[in-house]
Amino acid sequence: MALPAVLTTPAEHARRTPDKPAIIMGAGGEVVTYAQLDDRSARLAQALRDRGIGEGDQIAILMENNRAYLEVTWAAQRSGLYYTAINKHLRSAEVQYILDDCGAVALVTSAAMADVVAGLDLSRITVRISASGDVDGFERYDDVLAASEPMPEDQAREGREMLYSSGTTGQPKGVRKPLVAVPFGDPAAPPVLIAKGLEMRGALDDAVYLSPAPLYHGSPLVFSMSWQRLGATVVVMESFDAKLCLQLIERHGVTDAQFVPTMFVRMLRLPEEVRRRYDLSSLREVIHGAAPCPVPVKREMMSWWGPIIHEYYSGTEDIGTASITPQEWLAHPGSVGRPMQECHIVGEDGEEVPRGKVGVVYFAGGRPFEYHNDPAKTAAAANAKGWRTLGDMGYLDEDGYLYLTDRLAFMIISGGVNIYPQEAENVLSGHPAVADVAVIGVPDDEMGESVRAVVQLVEPACASADLEAELIAYCRSELASYKCPRRVDFVDSLPRDPSGKLHKRLLREQYWTEVG
Repeated sequence: MALPAVLTTPAEHARRTPDKPAIIMGAGGEVVTYAQLDDRSARLAQALRDRGIGEGDQIAILMENNRAYLEVTWAAQRSGLYYTAINKHLRSAEVQYILDDCGAVALVTSAAMADVVAGLDLSRITVRISASGDVDGFERYDDVLAASEPMPEDQAREGREMLYSSGTTGQPKGVRKPLVAVPFGDPAAPPVLIAKGLEMRGALDDAVYLSPAPLYHGSPLVFSMSWQRLGATVVVMESFDAKLCLQLIERHGVTDAQFVPTMFVRMLRLPEEVRRRYDLSSLREVIHGAAPCPVPVKREMMSWWGPIIHEYYSGTEDIGTASITPQEWLAHPGSVGRPMQECHIVGEDGEEVPRGKVGVVYFAGGRPFEYHNDPAKTAAAANAKGWRTLGDMGYLDEDGYLYLTDRLAFMIISGGVNIYPQEAENVLSGHPAVADVAVIGVPDDEMGESVRAVVQLVEPACASADLEAELIAYCRSELASYKCPRRVDFVDSLPRDPSGKLHKRLLREQYWTEVG
């Protein structure tokens, strides 16, 4: 059934379908209905206000995926607050940097984070709440809710997420977007517009949306809340497990989901008899993003799931977006789609380059933002024409489809030649022995940098000099030899976060630490 256009808040869905599940936890099975989501988020919103947290203030959330997570983000969203979701894998010093940088005056955490929290200076945090279990010095979430009345709906105002970059190329930076002082659910609010974009794509309120990634990342959080603005049920995985993911799709009749390529690879590596065991016919549309998907991986996924896999390219900064349908991708394999904004590819001289030539990807237009407390970085994202970039390299083909080649920061310069590691990564990921791969530049006395592949094998015991030679030859069968690794190092695992993003900076540092 198509959704009436006026319903854009949990409160509206609580009135319309109070007993419908808004949240289902994947492994634990806990259910939060729309009536509960609305009531609990409204009570927390009022509790924050009663404790002096006002519109435009900043709160932080540091916890694992749990049943309270989206209740807390909705409380902030309906209170006119900025809210920062913090990566649960960070150490105390890293969390402290974000708390200090964003200026948080409230922190919501859980007992699972107690060791990290114990190492924090919370002298500036006036409101401290533990949403799950006991944490020294923190109020219990359920006690806070029980002692509070729900915030009146006519007092609610739209808030905004302020998320931090992953720090793959240095200290993470907060992406701060302007608050729009409008009532909760107002059509002018950017979060409402994002949900409307889903509706325009044909989203239905009978949808069951699977969120398999950590909610502290931008896309999982924003998409989950957007689907809930449409009245869908969101199934939240506590952590990604390939087999459990298939089970959940069958069990809950999942219709829509979002993945990253690493998750595709893990599902494809399941034994064939496991993959074929589950009924996935409920799936209507699958979206992937966050990292480029190697062509062989995506072809194999479409062979398995059918032509339902869509792709998008964007960033937390919201300066530009591209998207591509399965049918378009089959005609333009490897593309991330047609840009939805004016897109320019710029060369080293600052001038636009011809179609087919690689340069830095810039967009004209987009929504306003700033890197919090870093005006220099904000200014550096724009060129003299006012176009802005996320720092990605790529090119446009003759039909206007965008292809990404790599991050500018990870480009290898060997003997004066620019090499884009993603090309070799895409090839090597197709080898059946490879579970994960990163290609980086390492110090080379003669060439400045040489190309090195760091590989995680499906069967670690198979690591050998013969397999190294086989992988190099495999890459050279597809690419010019200068783009291919001269050596392959085998490792137990690569430094990826749970969203699938590779921390290449950490990997490169292992090779460059002793270089002067």
